[in-house]
Amino acid sequence: MKIAFQVNGKRTSVDVAPDTPLLWVLRDTLGMTGTKFGCGKALCGACTVHLNGMAVRSCQTQIGSVAGQKVTTIEGLGGNHRVQRAWMALDVPQCGYCQPGQMMSASALLAMNKNPSDQDIDAFMSGNICRCGTYPRIRAAIKAAAKMS
Repeated sequence: MKIAFQVNGKRTSVDVAPDTPLLWVLRDTLGMTGTKFGCGKALCGACTVHLNGMAVRSCQTQIGSVAGQKVTTIEGLGGNHRVQRAWMALDVPQCGYCQPGQMMSASALLAMNKNPSDQDIDAFMSGNICRCGTYPRIRAAIKAAAKMS
C-alpha cells in the first residue's frame, strides 16, 4: 500500500506497512539519517521531527497517520536556520547525537512562541534528553535564536 506525504517540501510516497514508524521510513526507506533513534518509546526526543509544524516523536508516529501531511526533518531546516546558526555560535553540542531532535523541538517552540522565557523553554524542551548535559547552552541558543531573523 503506497502512502503519500510531503517530506521537506517534496512529495513522496512509500510502499510500507501503515504501522511502520515514521522514523524507520525516514532513515531506512528514504535514506534521511539526520533523525536519530534513541529510545524507541518517545521518551528521549532524539527522533523529533515536525508534522504540519508540530514537534512529534517519529519513533511512535505510524507512517499511515502521516498520509497527505507535511513532515520536516533536520535536513529540511536547510543548514542555515536561525536555530542551527545559534547552536553553532554558542557551541552547543558535545557528542551531538541528540542535537537534531533538540533543534527540531527548539524550532517548533520558536514558531509558536517568539520570545520564550526560561520556564517556557524548560517546559517545552523537557521531553528532549541530552546525556552530555548541555541544557544551559541549549537554553542560551534558543534565546539567541529568538533574537535572530
